[in-house]
Amino acid sequence: MSQGNHGVEIPRVKLGTQGLEVSKLGFGCMGLTGMYNAPVPEDLGISIIKEAFNNGITFFDTSDAYGPYTNETLLGKVLKQLPREKVQVATKFGITFDNFNPKEVKIRGDPAYVRACCEASLKRLDLDYIDLYYQHRVDTSVPIEETMGELKKLVEEGKIKHIGLSEASSDTIKRAHAVHPITAVQMEWSIWTRDIEPEIVPLCRKLGIAIVAYSPIGRGFFGGKGITESLPSETVLRMHPRFIEESKEKNRVLYTRVEKLANKHGCTPAQLALAWVLHQGDDVVPIPG
Repeated sequence: MSQGNHGVEIPRVKLGTQGLEVSKLGFGCMGLTGMYNAPVPEDLGISIIKEAFNNGITFFDTSDAYGPYTNETLLGKVLKQLPREKVQVATKFGITFDNFNPKEVKIRGDPAYVRACCEASLKRLDLDYIDLYYQHRVDTSVPIEETMGELKKLVEEGKIKHIGLSEASSDTIKRAHAVHPITAVQMEWSIWTRDIEPEIVPLCRKLGIAIVAYSPIGRGFFGGKGITESLPSETVLRMHPRFIEESKEKNRVLYTRVEKLANKHGCTPAQLALAWVLHQGDDVVPIPG
């Protein structure tokens, strides 16, 4: 159990059944370099990550797609100031941009690409190994067995410790797990996104795979984004179906209901939304950011 500066205790949990231990609450670093908002200044980004660590969060999530690349570089700078053995770093491969254009996205999972991405991420993070390496999105043109085969080699070489999948189907999870044990599957899970509950959650529990829940606060929605405050002009959320003008009234009704419930329990809507995910089980680790 880690205790932060403000008396908040963050428990330690086993992530999956392959030996990785993390803080029950992780930190998603994506927003520090843009996407949902303007990038924060580097010194502020560094201080935010250090503050999270000082408050008991040791599990940090990034990707080569965030920035792209700049998010890993930022985290790498912070890691130099933290004890490596007390930090668990998760990053991802699989999303590639043509000409750095977010609208021209390609998904790749061929073995040569997997290895090249891993080497590049290690360099940007300035690490000898990555604790948890996810396939960010599944390349349907490459059999998952081929992608996993290369990831298994990277584990054997000590470059990565654990393998994860993100936004994978139940069939893909089963096939991947047969090649090498999957430690965690990262999926969107929150009060308003519960698609994974009927099939993915039971499968992961049967196989001993943890679930890392991204967007546990609804991409900022339960923090008031798009309701009590306007969306940032730079955000990609303006293209998201849930944040378009036509969804605004429906969103307002939902937010008001959650706000009333939060007031009843003496907390904010964001705290209530996060608490809901945290209480889904010890095998569920949310990564707000």
